[in-house]
Amino acid sequence: MEDKNQFKLVDENGKETIYDILFTFDSEETNKSYIVYTDNTTDDAGNIQVYASIYYPGSETTKLDPIETDKEWKIIETILSTIQEEVKNSQTGSEN
Repeated sequence: MEDKNQFKLVDENGKETIYDILFTFDSEETNKSYIVYTDNTTDDAGNIQVYASIYYPGSETTKLDPIETDKEWKIIETILSTIQEEVKNSQTGSEN
């Protein structure tokens, strides 16, 4: 990893991309570690592209595996929604 908040991946064409780590977490339900990250590009609607993968903390190289089950995606979506709500509330000064 480049620093604690970034990592670099090289695609099949040899192109390097630096990603910012948004957050990582371990799931007791799946016994896996997940990383949620972005390359700060936007989609057609202007939303920042966010990606998620299974990762292996403590390994010397950045090895990411795809998320393959609906259950795993649901866990990640729930956490993302919670974080987005917290950010929105902190920006408006609201406390729940």
